[in-house]
Amino acid sequence: MSLLTLTLLFLAAAVGGGLNSVAGGGSFIAFPALLFAGVAPVAANATNTVALWPASLASAVAYRREVPGSRKVLVTLSIASLIGGTAGALLLLHTSESAFVQLIPWLLLVATSLFTFGKRMTARFAGKSDDASPRALALVAVAQSVIALYGGYFGGGMGILMLASLALIGMTDIHAMNALKTILGALINGAAVVLFVLAHAVEWRPGVVMVAGGILGGYAGASLARKVDPKKVRVFVIVVAWAMTVYFFAKTYSGILVSPANP
Repeated sequence: MSLLTLTLLFLAAAVGGGLNSVAGGGSFIAFPALLFAGVAPVAANATNTVALWPASLASAVAYRREVPGSRKVLVTLSIASLIGGTAGALLLLHTSESAFVQLIPWLLLVATSLFTFGKRMTARFAGKSDDASPRALALVAVAQSVIALYGGYFGGGMGILMLASLALIGMTDIHAMNALKTILGALINGAAVVLFVLAHAVEWRPGVVMVAGGILGGYAGASLARKVDPKKVRVFVIVVAWAMTVYFFAKTYSGILVSPANP
């Protein structure tokens, strides 16, 4: 892999980390960049998760004071996140390259749709229930396990799903919801990272470069978050995400696959 390619991957991860700090959607930049660089699809997904995880972990630490006071909710959903994230990562590792290539455009379509229309989804659910009973928590824990499975497998848009799920147990404070979502996301990706590393699924040469880029971008993004209009950043991410989705549909179903054999 050339120095120019590694430089571009560093920049892609920096942009991705910055976007995640401001408006989310960093994977729409980092994951396609790895595919364009010739990394095999499953390895690209694993490497992308590893590259952006340190930034999400840093965000989780920054949000620790905003976490809602119910330890029962935090512990229950954390366990569900770890179980689901582990299952999703294992599913990815047992998915063939050819099958995952066929899934990429559909996964991007789901993630892009969630990112684009997710606010309407959460607004529809918000405030409709103030029931935090054991039954309600159990149902949300099951939902969180499914969301975490998706997150461990691919992950794009899982934050929107978590916000909608948290609204169903009566959470209305967006700061507390974002804090819990960030911590649960870090746990999901953390479980996946451990498995990806143990399974030797990560391409470490671009991975290390992208970890550095993601950390830099996440730090810079956090500093700029108060100065940049998140709505404008969100529009930019949506445009890029839909462009990537259309591109991968066209490439996949025209028989021209993005892979090491067809960079």
